[in-house]
Amino acid sequence: MTEIHKLTASEIREKIANKELTAVQVTEAVFERIEKKDELINSFVSLRKEKALEEARIIDEKIAKGEKLGALAGVPVSIKDNMVSEGDLTTACSKILNNYVGIYDATVVKKLKEADAIIIGKTNMDEFAMGGTTKTSYHGITKNPWDLTKVPGGSSGGAATSIASQECFISLGSDTGGSIRQPSSFCGVVGLKPTYGRVSRYGLMAFASSLDQIGPIAKSVEDVALTMNVISGYDDFDATVSKKDVPDYTKALGKDIKGMKIGVPKEYFIEGIDEGVRKVMLESLDKLKELGAEIVEISLPHTKYAVPVYYVLAPAEASSNLARFDGVRYGYRSPEAKNILDLYIKSRSEGFGAEVKRRIMIGTYVLSAGFFDAYFKKAQKVRSLIKKDFDEAFKTVDVIFTPVAPSPAFELNKEKTPIELYLEDIFTLSANLAGIPGLSVPAGLTNGLPVGIQLLGKQFGEEDLLAVGSAFEKIRGEWKLPEGDDK
Repeated sequence: MTEIHKLTASEIREKIANKELTAVQVTEAVFERIEKKDELINSFVSLRKEKALEEARIIDEKIAKGEKLGALAGVPVSIKDNMVSEGDLTTACSKILNNYVGIYDATVVKKLKEADAIIIGKTNMDEFAMGGTTKTSYHGITKNPWDLTKVPGGSSGGAATSIASQECFISLGSDTGGSIRQPSSFCGVVGLKPTYGRVSRYGLMAFASSLDQIGPIAKSVEDVALTMNVISGYDDFDATVSKKDVPDYTKALGKDIKGMKIGVPKEYFIEGIDEGVRKVMLESLDKLKELGAEIVEISLPHTKYAVPVYYVLAPAEASSNLARFDGVRYGYRSPEAKNILDLYIKSRSEGFGAEVKRRIMIGTYVLSAGFFDAYFKKAQKVRSLIKKDFDEAFKTVDVIFTPVAPSPAFELNKEKTPIELYLEDIFTLSANLAGIPGLSVPAGLTNGLPVGIQLLGKQFGEEDLLAVGSAFEKIRGEWKLPEGDDK
């Protein structure tokens, strides 16, 4: 009997199309797996079992009638809890939205349904995507399947653990400053942050609108490419989406990368990187050399400003975006309120967690009349310089190679200061500020914990990243996800 949970999305799709498995069998196996594993991991905050099984039955009927199938027919997919889906609870893992049920489908959800994917449920995340640990969720913490005492990363922690614990086959996360790539690295799975404007954000609960991007997390680069074919492209409902044609991303897989120039920024190999991470990075560069790639040292001089720039701009946009959650129209409403002012203050004070409130206050401060020029305007100018660094670098190299994070997954009970947590994003933030794509691919282990490499590309250069990522995956060899109690 095929151990369904060990298959990739591409294998599931093929076996269903060839009638080796039914969509119902696969969906039932997924829910059995979730029942077995998720009490410990806490990947999911809500499930849609009955709806998913009904969708699976419809796909099996389509196959029986010989009808055309979508690109992800029968593949179980999980969705981060900040993407709206019609008739499903969508809370952004915040108390302030604890009872919000979606009245429409986000564009990515609509596209998945049109591709015959089966949506299993919503995954846990840091509240409103603010954090890198999945510890700020109203629905409790998520644990790393490789070691239950470690964080899974964030904010798409539940999305990454749903793949790493093999509870589904594709997961959609969102990435504002590394929220797909960092948990993918910590959990030993593949995660892609696409170019800003490649995937519609319609139906994504906004954190920072000029930085947010939806992207896929999966077991393999091939599964990521397959998902990108489905979710990419123009959308009438999002004015920031590019009209640029969507290529067939799967054609980039298996491409020879001989002669490709891979840039290594000297600013990214700094003191303070965990020695185990450094060792995996150097070994990975040797593998890329074996594949015939040319390794070139480059400089991204404004990298050192990425963290302060991000933590001025992102909270500013967040304070504006979260103003709509006020206890009046939907979501949590304080029962203690005695008048309208009281209602706003108490609903927001009780409804938002500490990290969200911190960022709202920072954002409101930097947007205020006395500080707008000193902070926000200046940060926007430095953001342009960070983008310019990448533009210059890509004149001489095809892809940039960096670590994803300075360390592997750290202890769940280790209390880090907000500043220490913000510095964890040092290698991922620049890609969001510059609007370029970034791919995290598992590369090796240090002390039994996974470490990912980060590949950064030109705007709309996802094909280069997928080509290098799939070639690297091949030379790296088989990658086994943790089985936990199944050993």
